[in-house]
Amino acid sequence: MQKDTPSQIQRPLAAVIMAAGKGTRMKDPSKAKVMYEVLGKPMVHYVVDLAKMLKVSRVIVIVGYQRDTVIRYLQNSHPNVEIAVQAEQLGTGHAIMQAEAMLKDFTGDVVVLSGDVPLLTADSMQELIDHHHQTAASATILTADFVDPTGYGRIIRNSDGSVKKIVEHKDATEEERHVKEINSGIYVFNGQKLFDGLKHITPQNVQNEYYLTDVFEHFWKRQWKVSALKTLHVEEIIGVNTVNQLEEVKQVLLARKQQ
Repeated sequence: MQKDTPSQIQRPLAAVIMAAGKGTRMKDPSKAKVMYEVLGKPMVHYVVDLAKMLKVSRVIVIVGYQRDTVIRYLQNSHPNVEIAVQAEQLGTGHAIMQAEAMLKDFTGDVVVLSGDVPLLTADSMQELIDHHHQTAASATILTADFVDPTGYGRIIRNSDGSVKKIVEHKDATEEERHVKEINSGIYVFNGQKLFDGLKHITPQNVQNEYYLTDVFEHFWKRQWKVSALKTLHVEEIIGVNTVNQLEEVKQVLLARKQQ
């Protein structure tokens, strides 16, 4: 009897979407960032649609700032979505912690998406999930080469292609700053290992926040493999922080519609 390869084994999949942030650099900081519209729909709408396309069994949206508006919208647009509340915005790691109780009986992989990254496609995410299985990784990071990676965390790889470390720009050596491969903030995790790792992170940084990337230190200490897949579609991982970036995203979506 032929054995399944890792890529053929589809573990149960849940999606956690970070959507709690404040659009500080947008024109209207009183509005939740994910509620800024692109072609008539809030950014978070596109990200929930993406999660549904991945055939996930659960979609959990982490809401925080102006959460009532976001919840009301999602209850109408995607009634099966589950909501977790991040009452205080204490970082990306803290955001994902809010989903732990809801996923305590879930055994499978967790896709982590951002509600302000509306251009990501199901094809790219499926490639990431397949790569996660094929490499038998505990976590897999979507990366990209940026011409100017200034300000982004750099991906430093081992000789076998797995991830050795992620170095923030401010902490990088001169040699590491020449690395063009950056962390997009989009991940696939073994769910149980993710929440185990989150128990070991602390807010020992200037912002006093819990960073999701700090879980990787726990993974490496345990010798749990961290993989990375580099996308060639760099525009897909654009996060929207400014009105200009919102306009860029709109132009990409318009171009896609015309194809």
